[in-house]
Amino acid sequence: MYSLSWQPPYDWSWMLGFLAARAVSGVETVAELYYQRSLAVAGHRGLVTVVVDPPRSTLHVELSQGLQPVAQACLEKVERLFDLRCEPQRIARTLGDLGAARPGLRLPGAMDLFEQGVRAILGQLISVAMAAKLTAKVAQRYGEPLAEAPGYVCFPGPERLVVADPDDLKALGMPRQRAGALIHLAQAALSGDFAPAAPADVERGVKHLQTFPGIGRWTASYFALRGWQAPDIFLADDYLIKQRFAGMTPAQIRRYAERWRPWRSYALLHIWYTEGWRPTDNRETASPRR
Repeated sequence: MYSLSWQPPYDWSWMLGFLAARAVSGVETVAELYYQRSLAVAGHRGLVTVVVDPPRSTLHVELSQGLQPVAQACLEKVERLFDLRCEPQRIARTLGDLGAARPGLRLPGAMDLFEQGVRAILGQLISVAMAAKLTAKVAQRYGEPLAEAPGYVCFPGPERLVVADPDDLKALGMPRQRAGALIHLAQAALSGDFAPAAPADVERGVKHLQTFPGIGRWTASYFALRGWQAPDIFLADDYLIKQRFAGMTPAQIRRYAERWRPWRSYALLHIWYTEGWRPTDNRETASPRR
């Protein structure tokens, strides 16, 4: 058993609710103050079990025997998934009133960048629930069963999806073009064109992702938000964000969001999950900050 800590406040109800809505059947199980999933790291496979202990600001993490040789890497992945290194007081000072109602909101990360890339591609133009079901079909079709945990499969890595038949993927319920995008992502991961870690220049990395078939600006930015856990991403052309900023162009929205640098990813989450939020003024919509 391992222990990881965080700086309070932390809104665990929101975080686990977010992950539960996106949970991939056969890969993840999410319950109250509980998270479990299969994981493959450097050729080692097993089960990660996380129990949240809010009074002690501690996560109790159990790794099955197969993951013990890569325990440190697994713990780092858990830290990223749950944004445990976040310093909420620093973010609160920048967000001001925007973050006051939910000071414990964290940025959900990812335990595997390739997996998050697959999820981002599959989630395009469909609901969260439909995306989770489609991703589960891909995982069940191409993932390897985890012998020590019946019912679980390890999410398929690029070496499994690179040889997938596009028609087979299409039969799972996705357009053929999206199937091709998954295969290209797998090829890029194996060639090194899709980096296994966040780039030093996130903006440049987002632009590079947009050169991949089937990945537009929104998908690339959302991947940066979750996969790279980039703290300063703002999706000005997101459908819900445009609703929240009614009457403003994406360029005006981006200028307005400048006030929340370098924590615009957290601002984005607060706006997404604050029903009826509206900008309080338009003092930064006329011209860029100089």
